[in-house]
Amino acid sequence: MKQLFGNTGGLKALQIRQLENLYRRRVPPEFAVTPELARDVAALSREIRRQIGLLIDRKGAVRFVIAGTHQSIGLPGLGSFREGGGRLKGLRLFHTHLGPEPLGEDDLAHLTLLRLDLVAVLCLGQGNSPDVFHIAHLLPKTVDGTNIRVLDPFTAPQGLNMGCQELVRALEDEFATSAPQKTAKKGLPRALLASVTTASRQDAADSMAELVELCRSNSMEVAGTVIQHRHKVDPRFLLGRGKIEELSVMVLQEGADMVVFDHELNPSQIRSITDQLEIPVIDRTQLILDIFAQRALTREGKLQVELAQQKYRLPRLMGKGTALSRLMGGIGGRGPGETKLETDRRRIRERIKELERTLEGVRTSRRLQRSRRERKGLPVISIVGYTNAGKSTLLNTLTHAGVLAEDRLFATLDPSSRRLRFPKDMEVIITDTVGFIRDLPKDLVVAFRATLEELESADVLLHVIDMANPRFEEQIQSVERILADLNLDALPVVRVLNKRDMVDPETAEALERSLDGVAVSARQRETLDPLVSRLEDLLQGALRAKWDTGAAPDDAAEEEGGGEQ
Repeated sequence: MKQLFGNTGGLKALQIRQLENLYRRRVPPEFAVTPELARDVAALSREIRRQIGLLIDRKGAVRFVIAGTHQSIGLPGLGSFREGGGRLKGLRLFHTHLGPEPLGEDDLAHLTLLRLDLVAVLCLGQGNSPDVFHIAHLLPKTVDGTNIRVLDPFTAPQGLNMGCQELVRALEDEFATSAPQKTAKKGLPRALLASVTTASRQDAADSMAELVELCRSNSMEVAGTVIQHRHKVDPRFLLGRGKIEELSVMVLQEGADMVVFDHELNPSQIRSITDQLEIPVIDRTQLILDIFAQRALTREGKLQVELAQQKYRLPRLMGKGTALSRLMGGIGGRGPGETKLETDRRRIRERIKELERTLEGVRTSRRLQRSRRERKGLPVISIVGYTNAGKSTLLNTLTHAGVLAEDRLFATLDPSSRRLRFPKDMEVIITDTVGFIRDLPKDLVVAFRATLEELESADVLLHVIDMANPRFEEQIQSVERILADLNLDALPVVRVLNKRDMVDPETAEALERSLDGVAVSARQRETLDPLVSRLEDLLQGALRAKWDTGAAPDDAAEEEGGGEQ
């Protein structure tokens, strides 16, 4: 006999047998539930003074029998019935109410969160009042935003013959046709973006705009966004219950393949939200790591990204099903052995140690390269800034480096060094580093330590700022915060206000004064003369000191390319 779910404590053996016998019943495809089955469930519900629920599949078989309390009913996990691609669950819920109350919040929550085919409730009449049926189902996108249709209540059991199977198929066809189709180019994945914040609405909108750009940079199509403002973030789901329900329906309506949260989620939050939405859920950190994994070209860059991914993955390993049950040991090792999950964790820890050892060798090699450069007596200029501010474009224009430069976040990750000769016969090494971003994942900062240590040997930092970006002030703060965390805030900094061709001249001049920067257009070589002059003046002292040591600037390291201003 199949398992009973819910509140079965205190029931008599005969009553439990009657509940178990409900598994033998069948419902024709055109009925939400047959009048005979509804009558028998209602009689048993009155007898035990508890709500009774049935989950019925599309073949008419009763798959779950649930006993609730006098006031509510809780559904079991339905993992084996998960559907994707804009489809409903394939189950419909029929259950009783012991009073006259119609469809409640719990019923509608079950309908939306589980994406059930429909929910039918039988309100048991009191005294001479008749039993009343209430039925609701989901809707595709509508003009007024309504996503649930509640049918008019009825008392005649004949109303249960509603062509249920045809209705559900028609609904799924509407969901499939109303949901935007995936982009034709390579079938880009569609993502819903979600955020919950206690900050101002403008800050939340700015953060969401950046998340949209991150998705675009990762070749994802944004199907929609959801932002909720709360006084306190829910520790389990982040979003409130109503927003989770809204997001669940949007997944169906928009044909989304995944949900991206503008937060770093802990393992339990990922599990809880995934259980509710039943599609993959990733967070902002995982999205950035995925972008880095695609953009890293050198062996060093790939090692650094893998290290960050392994550190992110380690606490988020989750076992599923009986496949992760403990394995028995052999002779001398009787008893429980390692689980598959523990084995995976051990292998990840070993891989992390191996990557750290390899990257330590990279750091040693970089230190040797820096010491050779220092002996040559060449000043070093390091370009830093927010991602997509124009760092690679500036390097290309100054040195003809040919580094990839695109209008998207984290277009390039691997550092580049070039030799540059200034007009006053001054020669320097100029390096480009990985772009920064708000809330840069800590594991990523640690993994890229070997790269970021290049900044320690810099004589001057060029902080490239996209002054055409409305959020440039927050971006400046993010970059300066990361530099302070790396103990680099004491180095001389020249602020380069990029994209002056995209703002009016008065604004550019005002920002030059207020930020003590140099306004340029990194694409236009003729606008860089004031920047070069300031750098020459700033480096005169450092270069003179290196010349006093007798080092010859012309003997620059072989691995560095050349460029001339």
